[in-house]
Amino acid sequence: MKIRVATYNIHKGVSSLRATPRVIALKKAIAEFNADIVFLQEVQGRHDRYQARFGKEDRGHRHWPETAQYDYFAGDSHHTAYGMNAVYDHGHHGNALLSAFPIENSHNHDVSDHAYEQRGILHCVLETPAARVHCYVVHLGLFEGSRGRQTAQLIEAVNESSDGEPVIIAGDFNDWRNTLSDRLRNGLGVAEVFDELGPRSPLGDMVRSWAGRSPRLAPARTFPAALPWFRLDRIYVRGFKVDNAQVLHGPLWAKLSDHAPIVAELQLE
Repeated sequence: MKIRVATYNIHKGVSSLRATPRVIALKKAIAEFNADIVFLQEVQGRHDRYQARFGKEDRGHRHWPETAQYDYFAGDSHHTAYGMNAVYDHGHHGNALLSAFPIENSHNHDVSDHAYEQRGILHCVLETPAARVHCYVVHLGLFEGSRGRQTAQLIEAVNESSDGEPVIIAGDFNDWRNTLSDRLRNGLGVAEVFDELGPRSPLGDMVRSWAGRSPRLAPARTFPAALPWFRLDRIYVRGFKVDNAQVLHGPLWAKLSDHAPIVAELQLE
């Protein structure tokens, strides 16, 4: 069974500069993924100020939806789950999952490491025709120490809740030095989708082979979207074969968010 997945940090549906709404364009872009499962970070569940400012009709168009962003993006084609993380006077945001498959249940794990960053891991169990699939939407902290502790909580949560069934973990790991991948591989038996597909240097692989070292594994560059350099966004899988994976970049994606999305096609083993 093939499953197409995507992960995308949407920057709350507004541009980095001047907070221009991008929600309408994001809905069209997310539809272009043609994905069965979409992992979203920084999703606005509610924002009263933006709703008041952009929610009224202007020349027959709205620039801000009346519903929560995740429901607006899902439309009639996908089921939704939302994990509320950051709460403020005028609204809240968090992680969300859009799924073409029924969502059997969902639970948001609070992994906030200090008072200045509210973080969560949204766990959803999907009922696919072939098997139950456990999905974890992740957005880790900005500080390395926090990310390490949150990764330990992620490993514990996956081991306790997945029962050895297929697993997809995706989101914004903020792990620009790539210090967490080996911990996840060793702790969960997962692979990152670019482990086998990502570009490598044949000469570098040959030298590492001579030295008895394993090939260098590195996620794709996704940030900033205008000129991706940092490797922040990931998709880790267990129980799947990766057919292909790509980062979507270019002028369109640079306008929508500060992160570029990743789309991957998986084969359930």
